[in-house]
Amino acid sequence: METDKMKKVLIALDYNPTAQKVAETGFSIAKAMGAEVILLHVMSDPVYYSSMEYSPIMGFSGYMDMAPIQLDSVDGLKKASQNFLDKSKHHLGDKSIQTLVREGDLAESILEAARDMHVDIIIMGSHSRRWLEELLLGSVTEKVLHNSSIPLCIIPTKKHK
Repeated sequence: METDKMKKVLIALDYNPTAQKVAETGFSIAKAMGAEVILLHVMSDPVYYSSMEYSPIMGFSGYMDMAPIQLDSVDGLKKASQNFLDKSKHHLGDKSIQTLVREGDLAESILEAARDMHVDIIIMGSHSRRWLEELLLGSVTEKVLHNSSIPLCIIPTKKHK
């Protein structure tokens, strides 16, 4: 039996400190398959970017690192998002990685980017949220899972206590 080779991997990243684990694990999976890598960040709620609760990840120290970038404009947010993806790409050490910034609903934008880029698999993290947040916000990963015809690899990012 001959199977189709997976040629393109989309790794969806957010600013959560667990993004480094998702990026590294997704990159390892893609490299093991000999696949192209696309790093995606979706801009959604501008309030999320202005939070002082950023944690340093992959050399990206969040809010403080973006001082010269205007976080109150769409262009400023796009520049900050691209900066984050560029630093993630540099951390992974592969210049052939493509980066993509989208804006809109997180789940819908991930699915749309996956279709547009003709990827073979989507890799993303699953954050554990408090039950109330989960009830009110829903899970982006769950929405992608239930609405995707593209295989999905979910990297658990819950911290072990």
